[in-house]
Amino acid sequence: MPDDPRTLAVLTSGGDAPGMNAAVRAVAKVGAARGLRVVGVEDGYDGLIDGRFRPLTFDDGNGQFRAAAEVDRLSGLGGTTLGSARSPRFRTAEGRSTAAKRIEGMLGLVVIGGDGSLTGARALGSEHGVKVMGIPASIDNDIGCTSSALGVDTALNTIVDACDKIADTASSHRRAFVVEVMGRRSGYLAMAAAIAVGADGVLLPEHGRSEEAVLDAVEQLVRAGLGKAGDKRRVLVLKAEGVAIPCTKLVRIVEERMRALDATIEVRATVLGHLVRGGAPSYFDRMLGNRLGLAAVEALLAGASGEMVAWLATVQGGSRTNDPSIRRFPLDQVLDETAALLDGTSPVTQWRLRLLESVEGVLPL
Repeated sequence: MPDDPRTLAVLTSGGDAPGMNAAVRAVAKVGAARGLRVVGVEDGYDGLIDGRFRPLTFDDGNGQFRAAAEVDRLSGLGGTTLGSARSPRFRTAEGRSTAAKRIEGMLGLVVIGGDGSLTGARALGSEHGVKVMGIPASIDNDIGCTSSALGVDTALNTIVDACDKIADTASSHRRAFVVEVMGRRSGYLAMAAAIAVGADGVLLPEHGRSEEAVLDAVEQLVRAGLGKAGDKRRVLVLKAEGVAIPCTKLVRIVEERMRALDATIEVRATVLGHLVRGGAPSYFDRMLGNRLGLAAVEALLAGASGEMVAWLATVQGGSRTNDPSIRRFPLDQVLDETAALLDGTSPVTQWRLRLLESVEGVLPL
């Protein structure tokens, strides 16, 4: 690409999340309106190293830029049309140096992704002076300083819909179901969905329980609900994938224990897996992608760099934007708060767990 301070690049990286495309659309549309040439980087940092750029705007011949036709259709599409890929090459100093040279002289780079993606953005800025602005995108909602990230709302709607349908069939046959959802290091999806669907219990990695403790807790819950003294038609337990025991193993052992008590009790497992990542983004994720994209472009045009735009900030500080719901935070602070969210020392994580425990009828197993 040319050494052009009126060119802006945008990439998506890490796990895909509904709303990423809406953010890409906003960056392209806002950029064009501000007189910028906008290019999309294909396949994340790997594509940046290779210089694989896709034009998202075009010169209309009158010195003005307009968004390409494909851009108008992006908001309603799930996943990321720019693509995402792991990049072992980017983890090397040589790889980052090559990536930085590809966008040398540009206005900047907008990075849409989670903590790994934002870590890469920070490295480009600190090591090579690249002007970067991050947009949080992670269905696990495990990024610091922001109340929500792109994809969270859509993922929760998908889980709620699936659990409602599972509850129907569970009640018909008087069964227990353990439903596993994504959340390798953060149990936010399981926790929030458990409250929304009225689950009987939820298993979170934040509790750090042993395998035997998890088994005992689920057994007791099923026994209380479906045993001889129980009066429930179904028992529903949500499990985050970060809870160490595999879902199928958990269900097999609990059912074996229950069969010794009552041969009619059945326990089933459903692993939603990558189903949770997919689908058209919800209204909220489309709105969030557009507003964060606008804030990111305006921040770079104002000379800001090395930051992330955050929705309804969860911590004090940061810089104001033209959007009262969005503030900018340095990437160093974002990544420190992300680490605290995941190790449980963040007040935000502690508040989430207290909130769960205060909701009657949902047992944090």
